[in-house]
Amino acid sequence: MKKQSCPLPNGKLMLIGGAENKSPTKLTDKSVLSAFIELCGKSPVIEIITTAGSEEVNDTYNLYAACFNALGASATGHIHHENRPLHADLAERIDQASGIFFTGGDQLKLTAIYGGTEIMGQIKNRYIHGGLIVAGTSAGAMAMSTPMIFDGTGKNEMVAAGVKVTTGFEFLRDVCVDTHFVHRGRFVRMAQVIATNPASIGIGIEENTAIIVTEAFNCEVIGNGVVILLDGDESNGSNITSFDDDLKITIRDLKVSVLSMGEKFVIPCRNIPHL
Repeated sequence: MKKQSCPLPNGKLMLIGGAENKSPTKLTDKSVLSAFIELCGKSPVIEIITTAGSEEVNDTYNLYAACFNALGASATGHIHHENRPLHADLAERIDQASGIFFTGGDQLKLTAIYGGTEIMGQIKNRYIHGGLIVAGTSAGAMAMSTPMIFDGTGKNEMVAAGVKVTTGFEFLRDVCVDTHFVHRGRFVRMAQVIATNPASIGIGIEENTAIIVTEAFNCEVIGNGVVILLDGDESNGSNITSFDDDLKITIRDLKVSVLSMGEKFVIPCRNIPHL
Protein backbone atom coordinates (compact mmCIF):
# COMPACT_ATOMS: atom_id res chain seq x y z
CA MET A 1 0.00 0.00 0.00
CA LYS A 2 1.34 3.40 -0.96
CA LYS A 3 2.01 5.67 2.00
CA GLN A 4 0.14 8.94 2.00
CA SER A 5 2.29 11.96 2.70
CA CYS A 6 0.99 14.58 5.11
CA PRO A 7 0.56 18.09 3.71
CA LEU A 8 3.07 20.66 4.82
CA PRO A 9 1.31 23.45 6.70
CA ASN A 10 0.94 26.72 4.85
CA GLY A 11 0.62 28.55 8.15
CA LYS A 12 3.57 29.47 10.35
CA LEU A 13 4.57 28.91 13.95
CA MET A 14 6.29 31.47 16.15
CA LEU A 15 7.74 30.18 19.41
CA ILE A 16 8.92 32.84 21.88
CA GLY A 17 11.21 32.26 24.85
CA GLY A 18 9.22 34.55 27.15
CA ALA A 19 9.81 38.02 28.62
CA GLU A 20 9.48 39.65 25.21
CA ASN A 21 9.17 43.43 25.10
CA LYS A 22 5.45 44.21 25.02
CA SER A 23 5.14 47.71 26.41
CA PRO A 24 2.82 49.69 24.10
CA THR A 25 4.73 52.88 24.92
CA LYS A 26 8.20 51.58 23.98
CA LEU A 27 8.17 50.67 20.31
CA THR A 28 11.93 50.84 19.74
CA ASP A 29 12.64 47.20 20.64
CA LYS A 30 9.79 44.97 19.56
CA SER A 31 11.54 42.77 17.03
CA VAL A 32 9.73 39.67 18.31
CA LEU A 33 6.12 40.84 18.60
CA SER A 34 6.37 43.14 15.59
CA ALA A 35 7.54 40.14 13.57
CA PHE A 36 4.42 38.25 14.69
CA ILE A 37 2.14 41.04 13.48
CA GLU A 38 4.04 41.24 10.18
CA LEU A 39 3.60 37.49 9.67
CA CYS A 40 -0.15 37.89 10.23
CA GLY A 41 -0.48 40.36 7.33
CA LYS A 42 -1.91 43.84 6.92
CA SER A 43 -4.31 44.99 9.67
CA PRO A 44 -4.64 41.50 11.14
CA VAL A 45 -7.23 40.17 13.58
CA ILE A 46 -5.54 38.51 16.57
CA GLU A 47 -7.12 36.15 19.09
CA ILE A 48 -5.21 36.12 22.40
CA ILE A 49 -5.58 32.95 24.48
CA THR A 50 -4.72 33.52 28.16
CA THR A 51 -5.88 30.11 29.44
CA ALA A 52 -2.38 29.17 30.65
CA GLY A 53 -2.58 31.97 33.20
CA SER A 54 -4.35 31.71 36.55
CA GLU A 55 -4.36 35.28 37.84
CA GLU A 56 -4.88 38.73 36.32
CA VAL A 57 -5.62 37.26 32.90
CA ASN A 58 -7.59 40.37 31.91
CA ASP A 59 -4.49 42.47 32.60
CA THR A 60 -2.44 40.06 30.48
CA TYR A 61 -4.91 40.34 27.62
CA ASN A 62 -5.06 44.13 27.85
CA LEU A 63 -1.27 44.41 27.76
CA TYR A 64 -0.90 42.26 24.65
CA ALA A 65 -3.93 43.84 22.99
CA ALA A 66 -2.48 47.34 23.46
CA CYS A 67 0.85 46.19 22.04
CA PHE A 68 -0.67 44.43 19.02
CA ASN A 69 -2.95 47.36 18.28
CA ALA A 70 0.02 49.75 18.44
CA LEU A 71 1.87 47.48 16.01
CA GLY A 72 -0.95 47.49 13.45
CA ALA A 73 -3.58 44.91 14.42
CA SER A 74 -7.09 45.94 13.41
CA ALA A 75 -8.78 43.99 16.22
CA THR A 76 -7.98 41.65 19.10
CA GLY A 77 -10.14 39.11 20.90
CA HIS A 78 -9.77 37.48 24.30
CA ILE A 79 -10.17 33.71 24.76
CA HIS A 80 -9.92 32.18 28.22
CA HIS A 81 -11.16 28.90 29.67
CA GLU A 82 -10.86 27.37 33.13
CA ASN A 83 -12.49 24.08 32.08
CA ARG A 84 -12.52 21.96 28.94
CA PRO A 85 -14.78 23.52 26.27
CA LEU A 86 -17.44 21.02 25.17
CA HIS A 87 -17.94 22.55 21.72
CA ALA A 88 -16.33 25.05 19.40
CA ASP A 89 -18.47 28.05 20.35
CA LEU A 90 -15.64 30.25 19.10
CA ALA A 91 -15.54 28.71 15.63
CA GLU A 92 -16.44 31.88 13.73
CA ARG A 93 -13.83 33.96 15.56
CA ILE A 94 -11.09 31.38 15.00
CA ASP A 95 -12.08 31.12 11.34
CA GLN A 96 -11.73 34.89 10.91
CA ALA A 97 -8.49 35.27 12.86
CA SER A 98 -5.22 36.08 11.13
CA GLY A 99 -3.21 34.91 14.12
CA ILE A 100 -3.62 33.04 17.39
CA PHE A 101 -1.40 34.00 20.32
CA PHE A 102 -0.99 31.81 23.42
CA THR A 103 0.30 33.69 26.47
CA GLY A 104 2.42 32.20 29.26
CA GLY A 105 1.59 30.46 32.52
CA ASP A 106 1.09 26.70 32.87
CA GLN A 107 1.56 24.58 29.74
CA LEU A 108 -0.05 21.53 31.38
CA LYS A 109 -3.20 23.58 31.94
CA LEU A 110 -3.24 24.44 28.24
CA THR A 111 -2.98 20.84 27.05
CA ALA A 112 -5.39 19.53 29.69
CA ILE A 113 -8.08 22.03 28.64
CA TYR A 114 -7.64 22.12 24.85
CA GLY A 115 -6.17 18.74 23.95
CA GLY A 116 -8.50 16.85 21.61
CA THR A 117 -11.13 19.61 21.49
CA GLU A 118 -12.92 21.00 18.46
CA ILE A 119 -11.28 24.35 19.13
CA MET A 120 -7.76 22.90 18.88
CA GLY A 121 -8.77 20.84 15.86
CA GLN A 122 -9.97 23.98 14.10
CA ILE A 123 -6.78 25.89 14.97
CA LYS A 124 -4.66 23.03 13.59
CA ASN A 125 -6.75 22.74 10.45
CA ARG A 126 -6.41 26.44 9.74
CA TYR A 127 -2.67 26.26 10.48
CA ILE A 128 -2.23 23.41 7.99
CA HIS A 129 -4.63 24.49 5.25
CA GLY A 130 -5.63 28.11 5.91
CA GLY A 131 -2.39 29.99 6.45
CA LEU A 132 -3.05 30.72 10.12
CA ILE A 133 -0.16 32.13 12.17
CA VAL A 134 0.09 30.42 15.56
CA ALA A 135 2.37 31.91 18.21
CA GLY A 136 3.09 31.18 21.83
CA THR A 137 5.32 32.65 24.50
CA SER A 138 6.82 30.83 27.49
CA ALA A 139 4.31 28.09 28.41
CA GLY A 140 2.40 28.92 25.25
CA ALA A 141 5.48 28.00 23.19
CA MET A 142 6.31 24.87 25.21
CA ALA A 143 2.82 23.48 24.58
CA MET A 144 3.32 23.48 20.81
CA SER A 145 5.69 20.53 20.74
CA THR A 146 5.87 16.87 21.74
CA PRO A 147 7.44 15.82 24.05
CA MET A 148 6.41 18.66 26.38
CA ILE A 149 8.10 19.38 29.72
CA PHE A 150 5.65 20.13 32.51
CA ASP A 151 7.73 19.72 35.66
CA GLY A 152 11.36 19.51 36.77
CA THR A 153 13.38 22.46 38.01
CA GLY A 154 16.24 23.12 40.41
CA LYS A 155 17.71 19.99 41.96
CA ASN A 156 15.09 17.78 40.31
CA GLU A 157 16.41 18.49 36.83
CA MET A 158 19.80 17.01 37.78
CA VAL A 159 18.30 13.78 39.14
CA ALA A 160 17.88 11.01 36.55
CA ALA A 161 14.20 10.82 35.54
CA GLY A 162 13.46 13.92 37.61
CA VAL A 163 12.01 15.81 34.66
CA LYS A 164 8.39 15.08 33.75
CA VAL A 165 7.11 15.15 30.18
CA THR A 166 3.82 14.57 28.46
CA THR A 167 2.20 15.08 25.06
CA GLY A 168 1.90 18.63 23.82
CA PHE A 169 -0.25 19.97 20.98
CA GLU A 170 2.05 18.35 18.39
CA PHE A 171 2.37 21.26 16.02
CA LEU A 172 5.96 20.01 16.09
CA ARG A 173 6.63 16.30 16.62
CA ASP A 174 9.86 14.83 17.97
CA VAL A 175 10.78 18.30 19.16
CA CYS A 176 10.92 19.52 22.76
CA VAL A 177 10.73 23.28 23.30
CA ASP A 178 11.90 24.95 26.50
CA THR A 179 11.80 28.68 27.23
CA HIS A 180 13.61 31.24 29.41
CA PHE A 181 16.41 28.84 28.54
CA VAL A 182 19.61 30.69 29.40
CA HIS A 183 18.13 33.02 32.01
CA ARG A 184 16.77 30.14 34.10
CA GLY A 185 19.55 27.64 33.39
CA ARG A 186 17.43 24.91 31.80
CA PHE A 187 20.11 23.11 29.78
CA VAL A 188 20.28 20.02 32.05
CA ARG A 189 16.56 19.38 32.08
CA MET A 190 16.45 19.54 28.29
CA ALA A 191 19.34 17.07 28.15
CA GLN A 192 17.24 14.71 30.27
CA VAL A 193 14.38 14.89 27.79
CA ILE A 194 16.72 14.13 24.91
CA ALA A 195 18.25 11.23 26.85
CA THR A 196 14.81 9.63 27.11
CA ASN A 197 13.76 10.64 23.59
CA PRO A 198 16.95 10.47 21.48
CA ALA A 199 15.07 10.70 18.18
CA SER A 200 13.88 14.15 19.26
CA ILE A 201 15.76 17.42 19.25
CA GLY A 202 15.62 20.03 21.98
CA ILE A 203 15.12 23.69 21.16
CA GLY A 204 15.91 26.00 24.07
CA ILE A 205 14.80 29.58 23.44
CA GLU A 206 16.12 32.48 25.49
CA GLU A 207 14.00 35.43 26.62
CA ASN A 208 13.02 38.13 24.09
CA THR A 209 14.00 35.64 21.39
CA ALA A 210 11.94 33.48 19.06
CA ILE A 211 12.02 31.00 16.23
CA ILE A 212 9.76 31.23 13.20
CA VAL A 213 8.87 27.83 11.74
CA THR A 214 7.69 27.47 8.15
CA GLU A 215 6.58 24.26 6.41
CA ALA A 216 6.93 22.40 9.74
CA PHE A 217 10.73 22.09 9.52
CA ASN A 218 12.43 25.32 8.42
CA CYS A 219 13.37 27.62 11.31
CA GLU A 220 14.84 31.09 11.69
CA VAL A 221 16.02 32.79 14.87
CA ILE A 222 14.94 36.35 15.67
CA GLY A 223 15.31 38.56 18.74
CA ASN A 224 18.00 39.64 21.17
CA GLY A 225 19.12 36.32 22.65
CA VAL A 226 20.15 32.88 21.49
CA VAL A 227 18.54 29.56 20.66
CA ILE A 228 20.31 26.39 21.79
CA LEU A 229 19.77 23.13 19.91
CA LEU A 230 20.38 19.76 21.58
CA ASP A 231 20.57 16.64 19.41
CA GLY A 232 20.96 13.22 21.04
CA ASP A 233 20.87 11.08 17.92
CA GLU A 234 24.51 10.02 18.40
CA SER A 235 24.63 10.32 22.18
CA ASN A 236 25.58 7.42 24.42
CA GLY A 237 26.42 6.55 28.00
CA SER A 238 23.16 7.76 29.54
CA ASN A 239 22.15 6.43 32.96
CA ILE A 240 18.54 7.57 32.53
CA THR A 241 17.14 4.03 32.91
CA SER A 242 19.07 3.31 36.14
CA PHE A 243 17.56 6.06 38.23
CA ASP A 244 16.93 6.13 41.95
CA ASP A 245 16.03 8.91 44.36
CA ASP A 246 19.35 10.74 44.07
CA LEU A 247 21.23 9.46 41.01
CA LYS A 248 22.43 12.44 38.99
CA ILE A 249 21.93 12.37 35.24
CA THR A 250 24.75 11.37 32.90
CA ILE A 251 24.55 11.65 29.11
CA ARG A 252 27.56 11.75 26.78
CA ASP A 253 28.15 13.13 23.31
CA LEU A 254 25.18 15.41 22.92
CA LYS A 255 25.45 17.62 19.87
CA VAL A 256 24.92 21.27 20.80
CA SER A 257 24.52 24.36 18.63
CA VAL A 258 24.11 27.97 19.74
CA LEU A 259 22.33 30.21 17.24
CA SER A 260 21.58 33.93 17.23
CA MET A 261 19.56 36.46 15.24
CA GLY A 262 19.21 35.54 11.56
CA GLU A 263 20.54 31.99 11.85
CA LYS A 264 18.52 29.26 10.16
CA PHE A 265 18.23 25.53 10.78
CA VAL A 266 16.12 22.59 9.69
CA ILE A 267 14.37 20.27 12.13
CA PRO A 268 15.51 16.71 11.26
CA CYS A 269 12.79 14.40 9.97
CA ARG A 270 13.63 11.10 11.71
CA ASN A 271 10.08 9.82 11.94
CA ILE A 272 7.13 10.37 9.65
CA PRO A 273 5.52 13.58 10.96
CA HIS A 274 1.80 14.16 11.19
CA LEU A 275 -0.46 16.77 12.72
